[in-house]
Amino acid sequence: MEIIPVIDLMEGQVVRGVGGRRSEYRPIVSRLVAGAEPAAIAEALTRHFHPAAVYVADLDAIIRGAPDYGAWQAIANRGLALWLDAGIGTAAAAAAVLAEARRRGIGLRLVIGLESLANERELAALAAASAGPRALFSLDLKAGRPLARCPELASLAPLEVARRATAAGFSDLIVLDLADVGTGGGTSTLALCRQIRQELECDLLVAGGGVRSVADLAALAKAGCDAAMVASALHDGTLSAADCEFARTRLPAARQLRSRR
Repeated sequence: MEIIPVIDLMEGQVVRGVGGRRSEYRPIVSRLVAGAEPAAIAEALTRHFHPAAVYVADLDAIIRGAPDYGAWQAIANRGLALWLDAGIGTAAAAAAVLAEARRRGIGLRLVIGLESLANERELAALAAASAGPRALFSLDLKAGRPLARCPELASLAPLEVARRATAAGFSDLIVLDLADVGTGGGTSTLALCRQIRQELECDLLVAGGGVRSVADLAALAKAGCDAAMVASALHDGTLSAADCEFARTRLPAARQLRSRR
């Protein structure tokens, strides 16, 4: 199982997510490095954990449509492969972000978050639109319920949303419950991840929110997850570099992420 560090960006800083309550996000305090500048955080994550990729949530882009290209560049310059959620809701928006990233020499995979998706009709276009590495679909939840901008998906069960995403062409899925983020309470999505792995055609399955220990990672691996997205536990020291290496080498994954970068 791979560990995917999470970098939440807001107003030029890396912030600590707390239960999805973005008004409460503050610059992160980390045992790994002083300060909350994106370049410093990215360098520390690279030095300590050698991750296959890093998940970047550009909250300025997600909330108000103002991408922080400079921060993306600073993170990419530290040798990290970016999985980027920049509030993409349409195929046209995806094309614009990818074009600007290419112009700046930033390599990335887009994350298409349910929270930002304009409507269900865009799913197939977004699945097909990404030039280069294919996009990931993020099944965004809040306390177990779909966190969706479009009413037709907000009213569905989470498994049905995942089913429609895979039917539209997404084969790499993230399951992220924002209510679990930064709370230290463990992940609440084990049963859903197990259902997705058992019932849907999914190549890569990634879980995020609430991971705090090797025991949590082992439970996610048993549920069929290939990777786990982690932030607070890395910066607090509750998950060490040795723990991450143990997960990478000893916990099984259905797919090997490093061979698919």
